[in-house]
Amino acid sequence: MIYDITMTIHPEMMVYKNKPEKKVKIKQVNFFEKEGHYESEINFNLHTGTHIDYPLHMIKGGDNSRKENLNALIGSAKVFDLTNVEDKITYEDIKNFKIEKDDFIIFKTKNSFDKEFNNNFIFVSETAAAYLVEKKVRGVGIDALGIERSQVGYPTHRLLLSNNIIILEGAMLSDVPEDNYTLYCLPLKVANVEAAPVRAILIK
Repeated sequence: MIYDITMTIHPEMMVYKNKPEKKVKIKQVNFFEKEGHYESEINFNLHTGTHIDYPLHMIKGGDNSRKENLNALIGSAKVFDLTNVEDKITYEDIKNFKIEKDDFIIFKTKNSFDKEFNNNFIFVSETAAAYLVEKKVRGVGIDALGIERSQVGYPTHRLLLSNNIIILEGAMLSDVPEDNYTLYCLPLKVANVEAAPVRAILIK
């Protein structure tokens, strides 16, 4: 069974905080009538849709896409169902999960069922992030366009990224049951940037 957990990129897609400047723009630039063929161009933020963050996103001088490690982006992953959680995922919510070193942990929440951007999306709190760092996971994913909100100084981002833990944001998990999977998460190969859109699938 293959689950495609990637958001489709299009002009009307959900973007962070519904900011107009983050909207995707797709334009036809060559026409059969004039050039004899069809071509389009696209303009969008690198944090659009399903994407990963590199340390440079929040850490001045941090590693960027140049240090990408595909070994961390392909392999076993665990999806945990937290659709009962309100507001934020805390240490108390995940302390009894079987989380082990080098796991790629993906949290399914109420976010997966939002049709429009929700300013009060469920996020990963600092306490949960600190626990995941302690467990030495290799990656953390969530079904929101951000892994945190309403935390001064972005501690969740900083804790994870400073420990070289991959952040996957914007996963589409509405049809994905809690289970163990194989994750394939392949970023666009863009040099020296702080984030990259990905095509991500889970295979059972």
